[in-house]
Amino acid sequence: MTTIEDIVAKIKEQNMVDLLELIEDTENGEVEEIELVESIGLLYDLEENQRLLDWFQEQGVELVYVTDDEEDE
Repeated sequence: MTTIEDIVAKIKEQNMVDLLELIEDTENGEVEEIELVESIGLLYDLEENQRLLDWFQEQGVELVYVTDDEEDE
């Protein structure tokens, strides 16, 4: 199973600054909810994406799924 540390290392390698900041803010207790499009997620790798989303929920972050239409508004 991929650990959150493995995912963070990969995110750092790919220089995904916004996602790193979101993870750091979550670790600091600064994130209460994340809005995302379920069909897109946060990462390309589906297993890693699910592990990351699970981790956010374990930290007490509410995941709010929006549709593609709501994102266009």
